[in-house]
Amino acid sequence: MSNSIILKRCGRCKANIDCCSENIANCVCSKVNLTIATTAFLKLTKYDCLCNNCLTKINALIAQVQLQKFPTKRSEMIEGLHYYIENGYFVFTEFYHMLRGKCCQSGCRHCAYGFKN
Repeated sequence: MSNSIILKRCGRCKANIDCCSENIANCVCSKVNLTIATTAFLKLTKYDCLCNNCLTKINALIAQVQLQKFPTKRSEMIEGLHYYIENGYFVFTEFYHMLRGKCCQSGCRHCAYGFKN
């Protein structure tokens, strides 16, 4: 198997990363211990490669998501956790989108699934 390294950009934060996807065991991303829940979440996303920093952050967010339930009523939503207000509009956070459990493919500002219009 090849050990060629390809320069890529992280699909989430756009940082440069050295990818060795042809031999994933030797890729730097394999150094991040992902939970089963995080691995399952990443399979739902449109991301190609992610940097270790983003993988670590996603791992932590998924751990938090597992402790919460999706708010089904406006009164259950917490400002700063599920949304923030900008120019009078609700902007849903990445955490909210993860908690929702699926992508609506509307190009949301904080899409957790990597979908962009």
